Amino acid sequence: MSRWTGAAGLAGAGVLHAAWGAGSSWPLADRAALADAVVGRPAVPGAGQCFAVAGALVAAAAVVAHPPRRIPRLDAPHRAGVTGVAVVLASRGLLGAAGRTDLVSRGSVSDRFRRLDRRFYSPLCLGLAGLSAAGVLLDRADAAQDAAPAG
Repeated sequence: MSRWTGAAGLAGAGVLHAAWGAGSSWPLADRAALADAVVGRPAVPGAGQCFAVAGALVAAAAVVAHPPRRIPRLDAPHRAGVTGVAVVLASRGLLGAAGRTDLVSRGSVSDRFRRLDRRFYSPLCLGLAGLSAAGVLLDRADAAQDAAPAG
């Protein structure tokens, strides 16, 4: 269940970033408000950057959602992929909680952004990291149980 929740959150964030790339300012009134609240700088990144983030989030959702149960040789690469997703999200969450998102997103320094980052965005990243990691841990537990001799 945690895998699906994490994947849904990642996919939802991906769709939202794609909408921003297409010119939407939702859920805010205009692009200036979106830039201040979501990016922390005067302008929203270009469409290409928004679509790149959207693609990365949707790809992460696919990796988290689909363990290769029937193809054992893909287990290790899958675990590495999900671990990478979890590490990136946890790093982003921890940097935001520390008020240092600007280290990975240059210029993200507005007061409004930092307040929202600490209150919402960073906890969301940490939660998605935990849900992603939990999926890998549960997969390992299932694999160990499947490998145990029937008794």
